[in-house]
Amino acid sequence: MTHVLLILHVLAAILAIGPVTVAASMFPPAARRALSGPDGVGTVRLLHRVCRVYSGMGVAVPVLGIATAAAMGVLGSGWLIASLVLTAVAAGVLIAFVLPRQDELLEQVGSGRAVERAHTVQLAMTTGVFNLLWATVTVLMIVRPGSTTGV
Repeated sequence: MTHVLLILHVLAAILAIGPVTVAASMFPPAARRALSGPDGVGTVRLLHRVCRVYSGMGVAVPVLGIATAAAMGVLGSGWLIASLVLTAVAAGVLIAFVLPRQDELLEQVGSGRAVERAHTVQLAMTTGVFNLLWATVTVLMIVRPGSTTGV
């Protein structure tokens, strides 16, 4: 059962978190270019929708991760606790900063107003923090410092 949970956890991370990190990273430059082409607004809407939908699906990642850790008997491990904290921080950054800022920029683009570069730069930096947090969690999941699983 542990192997099945681990496979589901990794697949959920790839299929849910991967699209959010890519779409969120593509959003700021797409918002800047949105009014310069016929498909610009549609692209920004699509990227925002990907971020919203897949972030909801991303809830499965920590749920399956906790189930996997319980099956492996490593719930109290420092690397796992650090990963859970960083996952919570990443989710907080996404919910509190990235998605609301995307909403604001999408509203500007949708109404035909030009997007200020400073706003997209701020969003890009916040998105970078979100992505860095997920990269750190990924490293912790692979390296597992102090792990007793022998892998």
